[in-house]
Amino acid sequence: QVQLAESGGGLVQAGGSLRLSCAASGGTFSIYVVGWFRQAPGKEREFVGSLNWSGGSTDYADSVKGRFTIVRDNAKNTVYLQMNSLKPEDTAVYYCASRPYFGTYNRWGQGTQVTVSS
Repeated sequence: QVQLAESGGGLVQAGGSLRLSCAASGGTFSIYVVGWFRQAPGKEREFVGSLNWSGGSTDYADSVKGRFTIVRDNAKNTVYLQMNSLKPEDTAVYYCASRPYFGTYNRWGQGTQVTVSS
């Protein structure tokens, strides 16, 4: 039902910041957990973090903890991934996804490329 679309990717230098957006259409995030994932060339998809829309609790992978923050905007039905202190190893295609509170991620966006130069 719900469709997701990421935006905000781009090229930044190491140490820089970038904010990704995940907008929902055809529904709302109100009954979902929203997750961020990334996949670098030659590597498996990696969990970045998630936000439980109901309550706003978040969870982050150790690799990004303290640098990345997931924030929601109820009015815009949008979830943001604020990325600070970016490192070259953060380079990847970033995806947002959603899942029921008790279920698996079954809705995915198209992805947005993030490239961090040395």
